[in-house]
Amino acid sequence: MAENQQKAIRTTYFSIVGNTLLAGIKFLTGFFGNSYALIADAIESTTDIFSSLLVLLGLKYASRPADKNHPYGHGKAEPLITFVVVLFLVVSALIIAHESIQHIRTPHKTPEPYTLIVLGIIIVIKEISYRVVARKGRETGSTALTADAWHHRSDAITSLTAFAGISIALIFGKGYETADDWAALVASGFIIYNAYLIFRPALGEIMDEHQYDDFVDDIRNESVKVRGVLATEKCYVRKLGMTYHVDLHAIVDANITVKQGHDISHALKDHLMARFPEIADVLIHIEPEGAYHS
Repeated sequence: MAENQQKAIRTTYFSIVGNTLLAGIKFLTGFFGNSYALIADAIESTTDIFSSLLVLLGLKYASRPADKNHPYGHGKAEPLITFVVVLFLVVSALIIAHESIQHIRTPHKTPEPYTLIVLGIIIVIKEISYRVVARKGRETGSTALTADAWHHRSDAITSLTAFAGISIALIFGKGYETADDWAALVASGFIIYNAYLIFRPALGEIMDEHQYDDFVDDIRNESVKVRGVLATEKCYVRKLGMTYHVDLHAIVDANITVKQGHDISHALKDHLMARFPEIADVLIHIEPEGAYHS
């Protein structure tokens, strides 16, 4: 799991560097190209920088080993950081919406044509960034990294709406100068929706919500491969950062000794942790056959 943690941290550095460069490009292009949609995009990218820094700090803290005060480790820091990332998204969306309305009410120049070229390049870069970071998020099981990936996707969406707005302003000319401002306003709605998509699984993780049916099936199938395990009863999985803690009831022959049951329990735990490296710990309860509890 240390490898996954390092992979997630390296990916976050990638996000920080990319967002810093693009935020600067967007702001300069928007300022000189008379496009508030691009400036709004730059604002969103700037918040992405700070949120990526928070993700980095959260990943490093979550990777700390268990100690006396945190016997289950520090993994819960990940969804907590994700909540802060969501807050950044919502605040940036509200700022963009407010400024867009102000610009819609204020006459201004039509954006410069070259802003479309810059936006086209940015859209491609941000979509690629989203795919890279999202893939790393799936590989490591990191909620915070997945949230960071959605920042890239929301950035691509705001850039896409800005592209559409500027195109309308340039094609239709006078009277349509505010089209890119309307585009920025629409983009703020997309950002808030993405914030919800990020928030929901993080909330489920912090509340230990059951959402790992496929993983539970895999654990059950592997458990019965261990000699002495006849079947499994209860199986609960909870996620802490990039690792999982499992509570499992294993059904064994009711006539074996306590020592034999103890040995089966250890053999089962060792087998599951070897088969699933993402499992940090397994608590086994031995249940005699014919005496199942609800």
